Amino acid sequence: MHQLTDNALMLKVKSGDLDKLGLLYERHKKRLFGFFYNMNGNASTSEDLVQNVFVRILKYKHTFTGEGSFSAWMFRTARNVNNDHYKKYKKEAHQAELSSVEYKLEDESRLNAKMDKSDEIGQLSRAMNQLPPEKREVLILSKYKGIKFSEIGEILGCSEGAAKVKAHRALKDLRTIFLQLETK
Repeated sequence: MHQLTDNALMLKVKSGDLDKLGLLYERHKKRLFGFFYNMNGNASTSEDLVQNVFVRILKYKHTFTGEGSFSAWMFRTARNVNNDHYKKYKKEAHQAELSSVEYKLEDESRLNAKMDKSDEIGQLSRAMNQLPPEKREVLILSKYKGIKFSEIGEILGCSEGAAKVKAHRALKDLRTIFLQLETK
């Protein structure tokens, strides 16, 4: 029985006899696999790329003219598949690297924010300890415990207005001490 050439098989595929593509696949899968494996050293990726070549051959069968060799046309397609794969892979790897860096930066900024907050809390605590006891007391009652100024006035034995003034002055002194500690 007389065997059809690759060009004749591809012309049949082009005219609609898609079963002939299976014959071309069987003839060339090992050569294509070797090409891809030598390019990337990964058997799984090479198998996928061989499949992609034949999908693309089917998709672009109308571009095969029959002039020149089928092998040259097929390997030109294989080169394009390989280049497209690595452009996509490189872009995905780059995206993954960027998202990893963004995550690390975000994570680092969160860590820095926590450290800054921790430093500020420590500094605020030191500033509170430098306040006279009566000023510290009014701030603790009003700001930390959330007690109303009418009740603070009762606790301190003064009017609500006087309690507000004491809290305001204590807060002003605390701010001054806090800023002095910050510049040290």
